[in-house]
Amino acid sequence: MTGTRGLRLVQRVSSTRAFALFAPHVVPVLDRAVHRLTRGRVLLSARMLPGLVLTVPGARTGRPRATPLACMPEGEVEGAWILVGSNFGRPGHPAWTANLLARPDAAVVNWRGRDIPVRATLLEGEMRARVWEAALAFWPPYAAYQRRVERQIRLFRLERR
Repeated sequence: MTGTRGLRLVQRVSSTRAFALFAPHVVPVLDRAVHRLTRGRVLLSARMLPGLVLTVPGARTGRPRATPLACMPEGEVEGAWILVGSNFGRPGHPAWTANLLARPDAAVVNWRGRDIPVRATLLEGEMRARVWEAALAFWPPYAAYQRRVERQIRLFRLERR
């Protein structure tokens, strides 16, 4: 199987409702465990898509919440990332998006083993539309996720503080 064929197969599988049922319970758990064991050097899901670990205080508790996420790096310098709150195409917004909305200046990303303080901005309007098109080109399954849910998938830009 070639790399392109393999990628298309993964995209097709990740677009299914079955994937949306089991992935949220398996992928983050494996990512957290491997990331912890390798002291931030390895993120399993990043073997397919760029990934980072977002740590932000919980919106209600204020306790740090670490979430492994796929990301879309922006620009040549490692200083900005786009996060897509797809929640694997499930109905509700993922909890990490509420945390970023509540504390946009308190987030830290672990990117390639380095902790980087960031500021989060919820993208809206024309800017969101442009970034959404780029996200669909980057990972086409996001279109299937959006079709399955009534909510608008949240997009955030994270920039170094």
